[in-house]
Amino acid sequence: MRYPPGRFKDGLVTASPRGGVLRSRWMPSLQRHVFVCINERAPDNPKGCCMLKGGVDVRDRLKAELSARGLSKVIRANNAGCLDQCERGVTVVVYPEQVWYGRVTADDIPEIVEKHLIGGEVVARLLLPDQPHLAGRTRFPALEIGAAVK
Repeated sequence: MRYPPGRFKDGLVTASPRGGVLRSRWMPSLQRHVFVCINERAPDNPKGCCMLKGGVDVRDRLKAELSARGLSKVIRANNAGCLDQCERGVTVVVYPEQVWYGRVTADDIPEIVEKHLIGGEVVARLLLPDQPHLAGRTRFPALEIGAAVK
């Protein structure tokens, strides 16, 4: 792979002005990417919204749990806008498996981290229905612990 002319040090590329890119970092190498819905709707919306159902608390607990376990460099947790599942409580989606969880609370986060994000096992009690793309799979590759900083 070719990079713009310039200096390279610790994943940082400094290009010449003609190169167009002055500085950039390597893209992170993530094993899993987790999206937590924090969408906000009007309080009278019949679907409700993930923000009012605790989406921010779920996201904050997930980020704290990943950080405490030294996993935030290999598992990324991000906000998501509307995932169109608000009537099913706070929604969390795990990629690359594309596993959708619903009615997630902050208290569910340690189980999701331990079982799914680390162990590769779907947390069946939180799994949203109608996920034909999973083809009945409930196990995925475990986290490559050597890649994580413990």
